[in-house]
Amino acid sequence: MATIRIPTPLRTYTSGEAEITVSGDTVGAALQDLTRQHGQLHQHLYSEKGELRAFVNVFLDGDDVRHLNGDDTPLQSDSRLRIVPSVAGGFSDRGSARRTLERRMC
Repeated sequence: MATIRIPTPLRTYTSGEAEITVSGDTVGAALQDLTRQHGQLHQHLYSEKGELRAFVNVFLDGDDVRHLNGDDTPLQSDSRLRIVPSVAGGFSDRGSARRTLERRMC
């Protein structure tokens, strides 16, 4: 059976489990089994339309499944999937950040 590695922020919804064994012949089937086992994950992984959210990246043995066959990517019994949420943020106006820091230091 394939396994899915769960990122730390989502482990709240898997009772702290970092790796879940799933059934399914494709990535999509494996993700559906994951959300069947841990129902609270569904809203964090899928949109209201039932599509994988844009900020959720799924890798199969190191390859982004979007560059393979997406949900239809076939799995082997020893396949390892990893869910990797996109990371965004930061501060784009460096000058403003510097001025704020300078004011706080005075």
